[in-house]
Amino acid sequence: MELTTTGRRVLTRAVALSGVLATSVALGGCAAAAPSGPTTITFSYLWGGEEAKALEKIIADFNASQSDIKVVGVSSPDAQKQLTSMSSSNGSFDISDNFGNTVGSWASKGILAPLDDYLAAEKVDTSAFAPASMEQMTFDGKIYALPIAVHTQQLMYNKDLLDKAGVKPPTTMDELADAVKKLTVVDGSGAITQIGLGNPSASTLFTTLGYAFGGTWDGADGKTPTPDDPQNVAALDWYTKTLTDTFGADKIATFASGLGQYMSAQDPFYTGKQAMVVDGEWQAVNIPKVAPNLNWGVIDIPAATPALAGTTQVTTSTLFIPSNSKHKAEAAKFLAYMVQDKPMVDFTLALGNLPSKTALLDDPAYAEIPHFDSWLKALASPNAKSLASQPYSAQYSTDLATAFDDIVRGVTSPDKALASVAGKVSSY
Repeated sequence: MELTTTGRRVLTRAVALSGVLATSVALGGCAAAAPSGPTTITFSYLWGGEEAKALEKIIADFNASQSDIKVVGVSSPDAQKQLTSMSSSNGSFDISDNFGNTVGSWASKGILAPLDDYLAAEKVDTSAFAPASMEQMTFDGKIYALPIAVHTQQLMYNKDLLDKAGVKPPTTMDELADAVKKLTVVDGSGAITQIGLGNPSASTLFTTLGYAFGGTWDGADGKTPTPDDPQNVAALDWYTKTLTDTFGADKIATFASGLGQYMSAQDPFYTGKQAMVVDGEWQAVNIPKVAPNLNWGVIDIPAATPALAGTTQVTTSTLFIPSNSKHKAEAAKFLAYMVQDKPMVDFTLALGNLPSKTALLDDPAYAEIPHFDSWLKALASPNAKSLASQPYSAQYSTDLATAFDDIVRGVTSPDKALASVAGKVSSY
């Protein structure tokens, strides 16, 4: 997501009074007329650049479609400023966006407006959204946000590197482990020059691997942190035995320190430094622009058992209305418009993201994006999982990130690292 400089709030309302009315009011002969013109609402969004341009086009289309509401868009990528405004008695916007993992925490603080009544009034069918995406939208039985775009994880691979090593795209965890080892290249000095499985985000990779081994990070009820679930431990043991124990944490760290910037022309997957990575659908849009000559493919993430086939992790980009909005009903009408089919398709195409409504997964608009169908199909998988969005989620994510970093660096074993996080759960 490209971020631009913070925009300022623009909020206007036209009030027209005739000269005769003004005279009458002055004489006390009659009451003032009600303000005329549309109600203006402010949409403060975190997107910028080309993404903001696409969003402004949708705002313009909405404004042209009716005369009761005027939406003014403001690109304001400062998430802390967003939270400060929402926490004040006098907010600066009526609708905004963020990610699904914030919903539980913000809803518990009372700074998000519950949407159930507004969605019912606007006839928004919440069952049309992918179940895994809606799991993050609710708190205490109420809906506090809607997903405008969603993201899944799949296994990407460099076809040329696999062919050179005589490796076929892996379909099981055993095959994946074997492929990682064959695709990791070490020179005469023992230094790694190519790694079999890259790691753009340890938190995303490890939580996704946990799901692929049948683990859960938030318990059967979706509300209880379970970092030391046996299958989570098994997943991280698999990673440790495949990479850290085989090639050395220090040598992997040295190799990683010299890698190019993510999604730039020097991205290690684009330049052949990483043979495989677990990553999101935005890569399908970025690669043709930045690395058009890359010969690549994408498949489902291998799973520990056939019953877990199609496992992926779902994350969400959301729209919400703050509790201190002065125009909640009008903001809800615009929100309902944004999640209609055409605006959702237009917006997700501009961002290179997935639509959150399952009926749109076969929309031909996405057909021209290479390999995009793999991520689209993953969203409909019964094994599509999402981390809970609860009041504890922010601290939990921080503690998990620390544990994952320790595992990658070989500081401690997966069972000890995850047990340490489990010991902190009672303080959440």
